[in-house]
This record gives sequence, structure tokens and C-alpha cells, in this order.
Amino acid sequence: MHIEPGLVSDAKLVLSYATGIAAGGVALKLAAETMREQGILSFAVRTLATTALVFIFFEILPHFPVGVSEVHFILGSTLFLLFGAAPAAFGLAFGLLFQGIFFEPPDLPQYGMNVTTLLVPLFAIQAIATRIIPRNTAYVDLKYRQALALSTTYQAGVIAWVAFWALYGSGFAMTNLASIATFAASYALVIVIEPLADLAVLALAKSLRGVTAPGLVTPRLHNAA
Repeated sequence: MHIEPGLVSDAKLVLSYATGIAAGGVALKLAAETMREQGILSFAVRTLATTALVFIFFEILPHFPVGVSEVHFILGSTLFLLFGAAPAAFGLAFGLLFQGIFFEPPDLPQYGMNVTTLLVPLFAIQAIATRIIPRNTAYVDLKYRQALALSTTYQAGVIAWVAFWALYGSGFAMTNLASIATFAASYALVIVIEPLADLAVLALAKSLRGVTAPGLVTPRLHNAA
């Protein structure tokens, strides 16, 4: 997942640093709450798991450049449902960083933009989840429409942020608008597939209820709030 290098000039990157720092601050706040409620070890283990998964998602799952960015199966809502918001946020941030360091060094100047694009939609689905998932419902018991709402919110957030950075960097020229539209249209496939992936993973997790070691997944996966 990356904004194409050069789309935003070096002089304009300062905004991405600010948004990246702000997103990191929210992630740190969530991490502090998670460690206080569920323990440092649980948070660390889940963060390691999400980092490894994100790295795999970005490097192994199908991905291809389209318009102003790349289409990836990020599975942000899946990570949220399995591991919770804070580990998912740190996993996305670390996985993206490691991808840049080891495979895509030219992407590192765009890290602030990319991490903002991944984390802010994650925070949005956390807020949406509290509204559409009853407190007496464990995540393994979600319905398709609920999984679809979470996945659609996440992907719409990604599209919105990519469009924002593209417009911020390159303006409203027709070629830029066409590239944004092509990228957004390509994500329609992701929006269809990711809720199915969420439900498949949740079904597997449901079958493992009582088997999964405590602390390896978010408590809400198998338990009501």
C-alpha cells in the first residue's frame, strides 16, 4: 500500500508528517488502554502477529498498481476483529515500515501519508463497531451485513485518504482525477471480498472457541463486552 513517489512534492510532505504523528498519538493512546486492561504481554504478542500478517498481506497476497496507488488486500477489518484496534494499528504501522525498509526504500518519504491512510480508517471502524455491534454480541457471531459495514468503512476511508493525498499533491487536472477514479473503482473488488474473508476467519475462530490461548486474540472475539 503506497502513494506513488513524486505524487506529493517534498515541500508538501510536512502535512503528512503531522497527520502521521497524530495517527500515531491515537494509536499510542489505544495501546496504553489495551495494556492497562489486558496486559503488556498480550498486547506485544498480538502486535507481533499483526505485524507479520500485514507484511505477508503486502508482499505475498496479490497487489497491483492502479492509478495513483496500489490495490492491496489489506484486511484491516479482519485484523481489528481478531486482535483489537491497538495491535492492529501497530501491526499496520510496523508492517508498512518494514516493507519500506526491506523492499521499497523509495516509499519511506511517503510513510506519513501511507500510515495515515491505513490507521485513520481503522479508528473509524472501531467507532462504527461500537454503534452496530451490540455489547452482548461476540465478534465470532457477527452477521454479513455487520462485517460488510466494517469492511466498507475501512476501504472507503482508504480510498478517501488516497484521493485526498492525490488532490493535495497534484491538483484537479483531468489526468489526476481519472487516476483517482480508476483506483477507487478497482477497490470495488476488495469491498466485495473482504467481508467474506472476515466471516471465514470468524467462523474458524468460532470453531476454536476455548482452544485459542487467552491473550493471543482480542477478548471481544469470543466474549460479549
